[in-house]
Amino acid sequence: MKHLFRYLGPGIITAALVFGPGSLTITSKLGSLYAYNHIWVIVSAIFFMVIFTEMGARIGIATESSLLSIIKDKWGKAASIILGLGIFAITASFQAGNTVGASLALAELFHTNVEPWVLAFTLTAISLLFFRSFYKVLEKVMIALVAVMLLSFLITLALAKPDLAAVGLGLVPTLPSGSEVLTIALIASSFSVVGAFYQGYLVKEKGWKKNQIKQGKKEAITGVMVLGMISLFILINAAAILYPKGIQVNSATDMGLALEPLYGSTATVIFMLGLFGASFSSLIGNATIGGSLLADAFSLGNQLKSPKVRGMIMLVMVIGAAIALRFGRLPLELIVFAQAITIIIAPLVGIALLVLANDKARMGDLKNNHWKNIGGILGLGLLLFLSASQVYLQFIR
Repeated sequence: MKHLFRYLGPGIITAALVFGPGSLTITSKLGSLYAYNHIWVIVSAIFFMVIFTEMGARIGIATESSLLSIIKDKWGKAASIILGLGIFAITASFQAGNTVGASLALAELFHTNVEPWVLAFTLTAISLLFFRSFYKVLEKVMIALVAVMLLSFLITLALAKPDLAAVGLGLVPTLPSGSEVLTIALIASSFSVVGAFYQGYLVKEKGWKKNQIKQGKKEAITGVMVLGMISLFILINAAAILYPKGIQVNSATDMGLALEPLYGSTATVIFMLGLFGASFSSLIGNATIGGSLLADAFSLGNQLKSPKVRGMIMLVMVIGAAIALRFGRLPLELIVFAQAITIIIAPLVGIALLVLANDKARMGDLKNNHWKNIGGILGLGLLLFLSASQVYLQFIR
């Protein structure tokens, strides 16, 4: 067990920061509306997430410089700043949703207002930045929160007793009428190319070298597979519990509250703990990505021990808390803004990862092989499709 925990790290952090309250809401809603029909979507999205996360880990291990530093060398400072600013804008925009999600989970459990929890969780997250080795603290916190998520949703799954034959049929690709928008959102929330990009930074923080490449790649894949398991647990839970009763989900807490009349208050508590794990891990991880990449884009450093990097991370946390306290939720205008930025940034990040992974001068023997390039090109095609779909849905339809 000690060896296992020493082996885990960057991949688990990526899983924890990718799966947040937004992902939980989308996955629950699809399960409640369309039963098991979208299991194949999660499996497909996780497949491409594995390809790009492994790519990010390999780039981080193979190269001496950070990913944005390499981009600056290859394409100029402007390209680095555009990516850094874009990712910062996305993370800052969605941060309020993570803060509210973590706060709502405990506010519902203890029947209190949300505001005290917003302040408490933000201050707790900020306090972690003052530990001498922030990465080691981050790693331990994320592993603990992922364990809470897995255990909570697995217990809920055992209570739900899903139809295993129907679960198997969910692997067959189908797209129920009316589910198109939510399906796109599900793919986008599971296949986070920004999370894959940040994997290149996390393996450097972990300190892995080229002679540990196999370990680094396996750990990256393990983390993404954990992400997939959590998503599948949520979808199957919603399909088994909510769909037969016609209960729809409109927020991350709805499913937890729906459990009480069916399985008692203990089931609700267990699920809400999972929601808290998903939200608080994203609150910390989302801010870490946005702050550290913004600092790196402006050559302020890229290591988590840097005071300037920690200051930028704190900025994202404060922005999220301020919005949460002002509006009590994530405003629609910010969602639209973040989605608009994502339309531009996600394909650019995907292109950057694919190009860097094929840079023979920097990657050496660790450059992409033929099959990884095929998978990367297909994944990039999916990113472009998602961006085109978002443009159509937001600005044309």
